Parts: sequence; structure tokens; C-alpha cells
Amino acid sequence: MDISVVIPLLNEEESLQELYRWIAKVMQSNSYEYEVLFIDDGSTDTSWKVIETLSMKHKEVKGIRFQKNYGKSQALDAGFEMAQGNVVITMDADLQDNPEEIPELYDLITKENYDLISGWKKKRYDNVITKNLPSRLFNAAARKTSGLKLHDFNCGLKAYKNVVIKTVKVSGEMHRYIPVLAKNEGFTNIGEKVVQHQARKYGETKFGMDRFINGFLDLITISFLSKFGKRPMHFFGLWGTLMFIFGFCSAAYIGVLKLYKLSNGIKTILVTNNPWFYIALTTMILGTLLFLAGFLGELIIKSNSQEKHYTIKSTLNF
Repeated sequence: MDISVVIPLLNEEESLQELYRWIAKVMQSNSYEYEVLFIDDGSTDTSWKVIETLSMKHKEVKGIRFQKNYGKSQALDAGFEMAQGNVVITMDADLQDNPEEIPELYDLITKENYDLISGWKKKRYDNVITKNLPSRLFNAAARKTSGLKLHDFNCGLKAYKNVVIKTVKVSGEMHRYIPVLAKNEGFTNIGEKVVQHQARKYGETKFGMDRFINGFLDLITISFLSKFGKRPMHFFGLWGTLMFIFGFCSAAYIGVLKLYKLSNGIKTILVTNNPWFYIALTTMILGTLLFLAGFLGELIIKSNSQEKHYTIKSTLNF
């Protein structure tokens, strides 16, 4: 199979049939063998009924329905697991991503041998204050932190080699950082393509300003995980050891100084009245806790069974 199109969605009943017809037109005009995977992330409208109708009429349409709303990352992860195409295209269901971009994205993966192509909505039709400006700040921080020179990390329109999506595990709120996750797994041939952004035709956005706050927090998380995610002892163990040594040496110095003064008849204070005693004690305790955190982190990684964080209610055409 040439292409799998993975589309996570939440309450997009108005746009689904139009989106599928648009995708099918592009696929058929280019003679691609394809499948379209709709992942219903707990919609409360009639989105799933629309997907069922499309699935009965078109064998290329497949569906996954979550028991409740788990989030875009979990929806993408479920779609990635089921996708069979050599090239996997992700796009949003709100008609703001243009299916006419698919042939060029496909060629960049198959002919230019890119591992991943990320869309860049250079000209946007969103509100400048609430979306465009925060998005630029967010992307600038992501570029600086990750080292990837992408302009639009959050663009839903992306193309991947199948091996990339089968290797990368998307969880939490990490869908924004799939290129970073791919880079951390050794897929370094990552490119960018300017794509057309469509004005929203139906409904309203499902993401508020809190996505930027969550995005920055996730950026800190992924920055840490990229360096120490597979070796937490190298971070926690190192700082824990240094803190314990500092505390132990401080406590030893206080004790030796106390004995020296007593043996020479020099007036001294109780050890417990010395503020450095409590600093040394606290530092040793924190150092021990950090070391244990690193040790437990190593144990958790070794025993991690890659369990899923979502429940599928039903599927279609698999």
C-alpha cells in the first residue's frame, strides 16, 4: 500500500464527508493505493455515524473509536499502530489542511528519501493575537531547545516513512514534538515543506490558549527526556552523589572543628546550634533521595511494558 492517511478528530461531523471526497479525488488522480484512518477521539456529536457510513460505502475508509476523549497524541498513536502504508500522512479533520499537498509530500519521502516532512503554514488564517503570535514564540523556543530548524512544530500536516511511525511512541501531549521524538530515535533526515493553510469552514477550534502553556511544559519534558530519558541515573545519580558528598564533608568538618575546639579548651557552641549542621543534613538527605530517584527510574525503564493509555471502543474495516 502506498499511503495511509491518519486523521484524529473530535466533533467534526460537518467536515468528514467533504474531507474524504477531497482526499479520494487526490488519491485517484495520482493512482495511489491508499487507506484513510479516522480516529474518533471520543466525539459527542454524530462523527462516528458519518465514519460508519463512509466505511460502508468505501473500503478504503477505516475507523477507530475511543471510549472517551484521550487526546490527539493517543489518537495518533492508535492510528500509527494500524497504518499499513509505506508513507503515512497525518492531517487534521477540520479542512484547514489541504489534501492537494499529499503528492508532493509523498514524493519527498519516496524520491528524496526523507524520514519525515513537517508542514509549515507560512500564511495563516488564524487570529494574530490569540494564535499566530503565541505560536511563533512557541516554535522559536522549540527550535532553540530541540536543534531542529522547523518553523511550525504544531502543524498537523506531516508525512513519515512507515518505519518512523512504528518506532516512535507518542503519549501524553507529545504530538507537537513527533519530529523531535523521531530525531531522538535516530531519524535525522527531517525536512520541511510550505503548505497551504485553509480557513476553518465548520465549527470552532478545539484548542485554547492553554495548549501553548502545555506546549512549553512538554518542551521542557522532552528536552530532559531526550538527554536523560533512557539513563536517569546519569542525571539524578550524579547530582545526588555530589550533594551527598558536599553534605557529608560539611558535617565532617563541623564535627572535626568541634572536637578540635574541645580538645584545646576553646569555647564552642552545640553542633545543633550551628546552622551549617542543618544545611549539611538537608543536603545529604536530598542527595540520597535524588540517587534513589535515579535508581528507581532505571528500574522503571527496564520493566516498562509499553502499555497503552487509551481504550478503543470499536473499529471499522481492519
